[in-house]
Amino acid sequence: MALELLFITGMSGSGKSVALHALEDAGYYCVDNLPPELLDPFVALEHAHHGNRLAIAMDVRSVNALSQVPQQLQRLRGQGVRVQSLFLDATTDTLVRRFSETRRRHPLSKDELREGQLALVQTIERERELLAELREQSHVIDTSAIRSSQLQSYVKNLTNAPPGRLTLVFQSFAFKRGVPVDADYVFDVRMLPNPHYEPHLRELTGRDQPVIDYLQQQPEVETMRTHIAAFLDQWLPALAQNHRSYVTVAIGCTGGQHRSVYLVEQLARQFSVDWTTLRRHREMDAR
Repeated sequence: MALELLFITGMSGSGKSVALHALEDAGYYCVDNLPPELLDPFVALEHAHHGNRLAIAMDVRSVNALSQVPQQLQRLRGQGVRVQSLFLDATTDTLVRRFSETRRRHPLSKDELREGQLALVQTIERERELLAELREQSHVIDTSAIRSSQLQSYVKNLTNAPPGRLTLVFQSFAFKRGVPVDADYVFDVRMLPNPHYEPHLRELTGRDQPVIDYLQQQPEVETMRTHIAAFLDQWLPALAQNHRSYVTVAIGCTGGQHRSVYLVEQLARQFSVDWTTLRRHREMDAR
């Protein structure tokens, strides 16, 4: 059986430890902060001793050798290793708040640059620059507005997706809580009729039948679904041919409870016929 390697990286404070704990629960042998220079020999050694599922986390603590990681991962793929790459991200404001709450030092805070000691915000932006190439080649999860339990669930669902195929991630969200930074495409559906203003529907969600019935009676909703589906039908084959592993489609409404949830459910069901699909409801999953 081919070795499955889940490579995890991302911003400091974005939740890599939480992701590793989820992977341990899912049966992966996990290693944190492995020096990039040891990646190839470590993969060969651990495959022989710990089975076929391995998760390795690296981050900016290995800043001097990170540039070699994309080539290493490509080489492992050429050797038959099923490599998935996951990047955990969060907004700068969120990361600043997390570091302030925990009073931990940023891994780059000891680095002396020309201007002297970097302020935390500048340090975070510098980290973004250093990790930009890895982010570009990875599936991104924005942890800014999700709980640890949500992240654990997202990571476990990710590992269940068949390797080697493009996976569509449909995600609902509330604009009032910010646009997900992990989205490849964002669709704003706030102009559609809102079930929130129907008293008997207000406390329900887009997965409840009364809300489904209401939205299916609105011509604008079906038009929006058709247009989003047509866009994806047009461009998904090209994305797959470009060796994309994941495409995240975020659909937002005001509260992230009704319209966006309904459309995510409908589109995920529609596209699951031809593509591997995952569903995420950022606001509902946080309950």
